[in-house]
Amino acid sequence: MKAYVRAPYSEDCLQELRQMFDEVVYEPWTATGERYYEDEMLENLRRVQPDVLITELDRVTEKVLSGYDGLRVIGDCRGTPANLDVEACTRHGVPILCTPGRNTQAVAEMVVGLILTVMRKTIPATQWVKDGKWVTGTTPYYLWMGNELQGKKVGFVGFGAISHAVAKILDGFDCQISFYDPFLPGDQGHYHNASLEDVVSQSDIVTLHLPVTDSTRGMITEPLLRSMKPTALFVNAARSAIVDYDALERVLRDEAIAGAIIDVLDTALLKCPNVLLTPHICGATYEVTDHQSRILNDRLHKWLAGEDLEHTVYNRDVLKA
Repeated sequence: MKAYVRAPYSEDCLQELRQMFDEVVYEPWTATGERYYEDEMLENLRRVQPDVLITELDRVTEKVLSGYDGLRVIGDCRGTPANLDVEACTRHGVPILCTPGRNTQAVAEMVVGLILTVMRKTIPATQWVKDGKWVTGTTPYYLWMGNELQGKKVGFVGFGAISHAVAKILDGFDCQISFYDPFLPGDQGHYHNASLEDVVSQSDIVTLHLPVTDSTRGMITEPLLRSMKPTALFVNAARSAIVDYDALERVLRDEAIAGAIIDVLDTALLKCPNVLLTPHICGATYEVTDHQSRILNDRLHKWLAGEDLEHTVYNRDVLKA
């Protein structure tokens, strides 16, 4: 079998792929910085003629699968295959293997780091020094005094793998953790299960960690945002569609909350002074490549052996065919 690898892959796992398959063609999207959309994807599949596609960003649609019927499996280096037409893959009998948890630690570390950055006013204080405004004495101490994370109430909306990783870090700060997650029936150890309204209104920091679905799209509304403490910090490193960003802009401009940290951007927030914006980089570390390579290789081994497919294949309906 031939594998066509379009995702960045660690060298060790790439060598392992070469032992698993007869031929491996390695053309990661990072070489050019561009993903393939359906026409380019179809053209390159016809050129390479692979049995196995390992991708991360490329679009695989009905048009692609109808135009090239040689794929036996797709490995998608993402937690969920947002770049794939899952129903089309299932119709064409192509199982999908994903890499859940690949960027869990990356996002968790960045979220906590950004919270500390905002609470301690690190960015404006640094700019103040660079602008030549630094003076000796007590002025900087009082001008840039911030808050400690120790003991703060942190509320999670969604309590999956990333939330657990963030909470684990926050345990070191003795934070009080509550969460809203309709898929979890009760408390998780010392983490307290609460209603969405209570999590949002009672926390010093509210952080979102959940996917976009019909039930989560736009779930963070203006009334919810205005129920937050005036001293609270709002964090979204999940998906922009979860939040009514026009409402968030109004809340921020009214200074109804202390501020926001946003890693999933919306143009409405670009000029708000009390928001820290990052360009969707919370999951961007070199180590993520190592994680996704290892996870996917392990799943490919199981697929080849026909082991534990119910827990390995994303589109499980394909197993019924």
